[in-house]
Parts: sequence; structure tokens; C-alpha cells
Amino acid sequence: MTPYLGNALLLRRFLRPFQRVLGHTRRRKWCPLYVRGLMASLERKSLQPLAEHVAPGQYAQLHHFVTVSPWQDDQLGAVLARQAQRLVGGRDAVLIVDDTAFPKQGTCSVGVARQYCGVLGKIANCQVLVSLTLARDDVPVPLALRLFLPKVWTDDPERCAAHGVPVGHRGFLTKKQLALEEIDRVRQQGVKFKVVVADAGYGNSAEFRGALSARGLTWAVGVPATQKVYSTNVGMLTERQSKYGRLMVPIPDEQRKSVAQVLHEFPPHKWVSRTWRMGTKGPLHARFAVMRVRVADGGELHDGSHLPGEEVWVVGERRHSGERKYYLTNHPTKTTKIEIIRDIKARWSCEQVHQHLKEELGLDHFEGRSWRGLHHHALLCMIAMVYLQALRLNYVPFDPEKQRPTLPQARHMTCCALWCRYCSRGIGYG
Repeated sequence: MTPYLGNALLLRRFLRPFQRVLGHTRRRKWCPLYVRGLMASLERKSLQPLAEHVAPGQYAQLHHFVTVSPWQDDQLGAVLARQAQRLVGGRDAVLIVDDTAFPKQGTCSVGVARQYCGVLGKIANCQVLVSLTLARDDVPVPLALRLFLPKVWTDDPERCAAHGVPVGHRGFLTKKQLALEEIDRVRQQGVKFKVVVADAGYGNSAEFRGALSARGLTWAVGVPATQKVYSTNVGMLTERQSKYGRLMVPIPDEQRKSVAQVLHEFPPHKWVSRTWRMGTKGPLHARFAVMRVRVADGGELHDGSHLPGEEVWVVGERRHSGERKYYLTNHPTKTTKIEIIRDIKARWSCEQVHQHLKEELGLDHFEGRSWRGLHHHALLCMIAMVYLQALRLNYVPFDPEKQRPTLPQARHMTCCALWCRYCSRGIGYG
């Protein structure tokens, strides 16, 4: 158990490795102040109100620290990765790939364009950041937030240069490619996990799934109902020559089917009810079907269809509301059904992280327009989130004199409420 320490001392100890990387004395000064401001109970956490709260009269210095000062972002990200690994990494952890959007007005902020906005559920003017979240036992911590640049930006080098986009980031990359780059980065920085999970926005890409398999990673991803598969018994017809003398490629000896059709034909008695975790309103459960298939993502045939590819599990989910969900995963053949289901359902943790980052820590409150300012703000928000999760995990039993929360209480408290509870002895920002 961690002995009780004043909140200022706990935060200083946590931030010490980050401050060493920042190097410059002024940066080491402003980092804890900004993080404390993000954790404060402010209605708006843009630079102006945040500076008024933690450093009255010093707005210009704080603005320079976030938007202008040239930090070593990679080194700071490496420290964040080590802290995340220490808290929740390991053989039982899951790495969640997702993205989060910030609706915006105008076109001046870096990366803003008309694109799909998950917050609004439609095409809108917004910024989109690809995210990585590491989670274990329903405790998630953010690892990466990287801005996605649409083609309207990458096709305009002058516009990118005006907003400070580094030269190495001006080429167009899809969200899947950005996610793969970030996965490679955090793995090199020592992050360990059991499985990569993602929703259908990433799982619908055969290239993304293949890239994860090529890296030797276990993955579990959502797929659309139209995803085509073959049975595991699919065979190939022998090559034959057409009347025009051209050699025909091998063709499967059965018709491919969608995952929705395959699972619709699955015997009803093989659909099982499973509970994967306890929610705030009780156990969460649904009916699932799990079976082995071959994904239709091999070589392309002349009619546009694809040959059988990797053998994987297909998972169907039927909720009580009538909603249907479908997943593919390359878990080993001897993996139990409940383990597969729990890994798939672990993806919800990233939604919790995005909600806390936005609603509690002001991730989407940043009003600057530059690449550097946005990524600095996002990195500081992630540092604050990891610190608060560390408070949750390194709790001590409830003490009436110190007013410390127990672990069950801490798990369900909002970020700011947890921070205020630790500040309840009136220690302040000293």
C-alpha cells in the first residue's frame, strides 16, 4: 500500500520523470502547473481561464509553454508509455485502437475538415485524433493521441507549413496507417499487451488485420455484417485453361457468405448467454455464437471476389434490444469462448477514457490552431489522466481523518472529484 502523501508531493513525484525529459527550467516549472489546472474544477480549460486559475498574470508564459516551446515529444511519450506499462501493462492487458473527434467552427485549426465526426454521428466540420488506450481489469490509461490529416491538408504543403505540421507528418496516411505507426512506437517503448482490439471502423480493413497478423499480434475487431467468409473446409478447384488459351487461377469450391448469413444459419442451441463484466446497473450479458471460418481477404479473383485467407474466429452477438454485432479475431484455436468475448468487450474502456479526457480534463477545450499546441495539450491531458488512474490504483483504505476514498469508490469517481477528494485536507497547489 502507498502511504498517504500530500497531493502536491504525490504529483511532484509522479511528474519528476517527465520534468527530467523537458529539460529547461521554465518547462519544468510550467508542466505541473498546467497539469494541476487540467485537474481543477473549471468550467472551461482553454488557456485563458486555466492561466487565471493556476498562474494569474502569467498567461503569456503559459501560452508559450504549450504552443511554442519545442519539447522532445517522443521522449515525453516514452515516459508516458513506461508509466502506463507500470500501471496496467502486461500479459492480461488489451490495447484499444479508436479515434475521437472535436467539432470545430471555421477552417483555421490544424486538421479541420468536413469528415465523419463520431461525437455527432455524421459528417461535420471537425478534427479527428487517432487514439491508443491500454487497459487491464477495466482500468484504462491513454497512450497516444495523434491528429489525422485529411487529403485537403496533405495536398496543400503551404497550409501545413503555416500551421507547424512537421515535414515528416505532411504525407497522407489513413487512420489505420496512423494506428499501426503508433502501435509500433509504443511497442518499441516497452508496452506489453495481450491483444489489440478495435471497432468496425478499423476491423473492416483487410490490410489493417493483415498488418497486425504480420507483426505477430493477436487481434479482435468489429466487422460489418457484410464481411465475407468461407467455411474452414473450403477447397480449391484445380487450375484449368479457358477457350482463349489463358490460364485460369484456382477458384474456391464453395460460395462465400456474409458473417450475418453464416451466423443466421448457426444452430440456435449453440448460441450461449455470457456475462462479461459488471456494469453500474448490474451484470452485462448477451447471447453469443463463436465458430471458426476463413476470411475472404486472400488474392482477388477476376469477378472482384477474394480467395480464402487466414483462419480466424467469427463471433456474433445478439443483444436483448435486438441489435446484432459481428467480430473477427485470430485468437488461438484453444482459446475459451468467454476469454474471446471478454477481450472483444474490453473495447468499451476507450470510450471511458475519451469521456474523462473531454469532460473532466478539457481535451477538446484547446483553442489554438497549431500542430504543436494541439499535441502538447493532448499529451498533458494524457499525463493528467494517467496520474489520476495511478491515484485510483495506489489507494489506501478509508481513513476518516484523511478522508481517502476506498478502491470501489475511487473506480467510479470522476477525475476532478477524485482529485478534489485527495485535496480535501486543504493542501492546495504549493
